[in-house]
Amino acid sequence: MIHEHESVDRGITDCVIFGAGEYYDEIPDVPQDAYVVAADGGLDHTRSYGIETDAIIGDFDSVADDFSAYIGLRNITRLPSEKDETDMLSAVKIGWAQGARRFHIYGGLGGRLDHTLANMQMLARMAYHGGIGFLHGNGFVATAIADATLDFPAWDAPERRMVSVFAHSDRAKHVSIRGLKYEVDDVELRNTRALGVSNEFLPGRPATIGVGDGTLSITFAAEAPSPTWRTTHETEGPNALGGLDTEISALLARR
Repeated sequence: MIHEHESVDRGITDCVIFGAGEYYDEIPDVPQDAYVVAADGGLDHTRSYGIETDAIIGDFDSVADDFSAYIGLRNITRLPSEKDETDMLSAVKIGWAQGARRFHIYGGLGGRLDHTLANMQMLARMAYHGGIGFLHGNGFVATAIADATLDFPAWDAPERRMVSVFAHSDRAKHVSIRGLKYEVDDVELRNTRALGVSNEFLPGRPATIGVGDGTLSITFAAEAPSPTWRTTHETEGPNALGGLDTEISALLARR
């Protein structure tokens, strides 16, 4: 049961995606006019929160009810379970095609480690194409930037509110960190050595994390104010992430 989602740009900036992972008793924040997508078991969460969805997608192997209970809901796309891409990436593709370039993702952390790693790779992919995603969960937020800068406004940060910075690409060059407990200027980070773990916000000081050439993965305390984001990458069009993966994987072993 596949419905095509037309690629349009209706001025949407934000997309909020609900996945099937852990929510840690957090109440998701849905910006006004955001495009809302439920990915597979994330549909159970949107229904429990009473949140209306613009699109629903997945192979529906993790919803609480039998999939037949959802037949008839509008804007629903059923994918094969033996596919090459995750339901979460498919949800991002739908939001991207609608014009969103800033994504807030709930239920994408915790649970299965392989899905968490896949979601971190997904953030890097979005950053490379001129977007940004924020994975929310367990008191922190994870994101990725490519040839870009995150600026945090000053806030009354309590002690030991952490920020960690990792190279996602093999090498991340021209990395600068300002306004945090540990500062660096124009250094190179590698993805085989974790030098940026457990930095800290300082009360009353704005903070900046930037990379001139490469991709960084960043985690920060959920209490921190939302950062602004600047990138030198062109914001790519509605098909930049590719079409939906609606076919059974050709990589399946033959038996």
